Amino acid sequence: MPQLVFASPRVLPRADKLHGRVVVLDLAFAATIGSTVSFELVTRPFIDALGARLAVWVDHHDHERHAAFAGDPRFVLATKAQHGACPEMVTQDLVRQTGPIDCICTHVDLDGLYAAAKWILGGVEPYAGADDDARAVDTRVGSPGPIAARIDRALRARFRDDQLKRGVVQFLVGGMQPGVHDQVIGEAAVEFEHRNALTRELANRFTIRGRVAVVDTSGAQGPFDKTDLLLAGQVRAPVAIVRDSGMLTIAAAFNSGWDFVELFGIGGGIPTRVTIPEQRLDDVIARINAAQLPVPRTGSRGDD
Repeated sequence: MPQLVFASPRVLPRADKLHGRVVVLDLAFAATIGSTVSFELVTRPFIDALGARLAVWVDHHDHERHAAFAGDPRFVLATKAQHGACPEMVTQDLVRQTGPIDCICTHVDLDGLYAAAKWILGGVEPYAGADDDARAVDTRVGSPGPIAARIDRALRARFRDDQLKRGVVQFLVGGMQPGVHDQVIGEAAVEFEHRNALTRELANRFTIRGRVAVVDTSGAQGPFDKTDLLLAGQVRAPVAIVRDSGMLTIAAAFNSGWDFVELFGIGGGIPTRVTIPEQRLDDVIARINAAQLPVPRTGSRGDD
C-alpha cells in the first residue's frame, strides 16, 4: 500500500510529510472565499512545494485556474459536468503512464476514497459498478448500490476519522472481505442512523424565501448530516441553504443548471454546491431570486 493522506481543498497537508512521488486525487483547487482562502494562498504553495515529486493531479471540480495547467501533462483536470465523480477519470492507461508512486493524497469523501482504491488496483474498479456508485453518491443523482450506500453512511457519521477512511480503502482493495475493516464500516453506518434523527428534526426548521429554503442550525443538540439536510431543503424549494458555524452551504440538484460559482463570484468549486460566509445571506438570497432560471442539464452525468 502506498502512503495514504486525506485532505480537503482548503486544508492541504505539508508537502514534506508526503513520501516520494505523489498522486493527488479528487482535490479541487481552493476557491477564492474572502481574503483567507484562495488558489494562490493554499493550492499554489502546495504544488510548488511538491515540485517534481508531483506525479499526477486528477480532479473533476470546476475552477478558473484549470486553463493555466492545460499544457502540463501531470494535471488531468475536468469539470463536474464532464465527470460527476473522480474514479471514472482513473484509468488503467493513466496509472500505467504515471508509473510507480509512493503516496496518494486524496479527498476525504467517498469518491476520493474510491479513486484511491482504484489507483492502487491499477485503474480497475474494486467491484463492478463502483464508478457508477461513486458518481451517484457525489452528484446525488440516482441511487448507489448497497456497498457504496453503507460506506457513504459510515463516512458521513465519522467524517473526521482518518482511520475509518483508511479502512474503507483497504476494504475495497482487499476484495470487501469480512473482517475488521468491514466491522468498523458497519459500526459507523449504525451511528449515521442515530444522527439522522436530528437531521430530520432540523429539516422542520426550513423557511421559504422565494426560490430558497433556508435553515439555521444554531443550537442543534448534537451532530447532523448536512448533505441530507440540504436534500430535504431541495424538496421544499429549488435551492437550499444551511447556515452553520458562521458559513452558508448553498446547494441545488446536480442537474439543475444552477452555477453558484459564477453567480457569487467564487474562484472555483462545484457549481451546484458552494460554501461562503454567513454575512452574505441576504445578498445570496436576493441574487438567487433575481437570477434568470437556469436550464436543467440532461442525463445523470450532467452531459448536454
